[in-house]
Amino acid sequence: MIGYTLRRVPSALLVLLVASWVVFAILRLAPGDPAVVLAGPDPSPATIDAVRHQLGLDQSVWHQYATWLGGLLSGDLGTSYILGAPIGTLIGHGLGNTAQLAGAALLLAVLVGGAAGMALGTTRRKVTGQLLGGLVSLMYAVPPYVSGVLLVLVFAVTARVLPASGQVSVFDDPVLGAQYLIMPALCLALPAAAVIARFLAASMRRVLDEDFVATGVAKGISRRRLLWRHVLPNALPPVVTVLGIQIGQLLGGAIVVEAIFAWPGVGLLLLSGVLGRDYLLVQDLLMLAVTVFVVLQSLTGIAHTALDPRMRDQEGR
Repeated sequence: MIGYTLRRVPSALLVLLVASWVVFAILRLAPGDPAVVLAGPDPSPATIDAVRHQLGLDQSVWHQYATWLGGLLSGDLGTSYILGAPIGTLIGHGLGNTAQLAGAALLLAVLVGGAAGMALGTTRRKVTGQLLGGLVSLMYAVPPYVSGVLLVLVFAVTARVLPASGQVSVFDDPVLGAQYLIMPALCLALPAAAVIARFLAASMRRVLDEDFVATGVAKGISRRRLLWRHVLPNALPPVVTVLGIQIGQLLGGAIVVEAIFAWPGVGLLLLSGVLGRDYLLVQDLLMLAVTVFVVLQSLTGIAHTALDPRMRDQEGR
């Protein structure tokens, strides 16, 4: 397992280096100038040049990239152009809120997707399978910006049982925090739950066709024990890989959900950075997202190897 991890370190570092080039270049190619935004309404060219010099944007592109990358490696994320605060502090505050949202959404996705996938993969009734399949397709087809608006209309405007927007930490007030968390977490979890359900159902159907399952049935092993002790563990490895990808999708989808529910996380921070042409803030947040995704993929690969004996044998050769 240690050898597996060490063999993937060079490729992970290469991905991060290429991502830093792409992130830096895309922002420089995008229309808009942070100096113009900061200079205020109707600025003179001299004012814009002074602001650009103050931000270091009049330096060569390579100098700006080297300065930014050096700051990242030394732990200095810089100062936000628009908000005027240390980016590390801004990210630290928003990251905790996004972690609460993504963690709750992941828990809901695993519970809902796991239950739906097992039911869909093992049901013997055609009508039940069609109903579950239709429900899972609906969960996947409805994007978060639609389900979010529908949830607000039903539970906040019509029934008035949940707050429409805002955030209270579950660590400060668990009851009130959960009320603020339910709708954005559910909105974010539904597409991921649908993907997990589809992959788990397909994987369980494949395992149910294996010879060892027929042998277990012939030996008189109960259906429940066969499913939980033998079928489900063998069906999990591909689902774990999909789950790792879905965690990255949850973090990406958090941008939309946080904007809908005014949730003060890194997604809302990224949106404000893009609208204000805040190069440093956007670069740091995108690199944080890439780093989290690379780490999650590495952890997913380790979990896949641990669950699948064939992968362990292949890695041991």
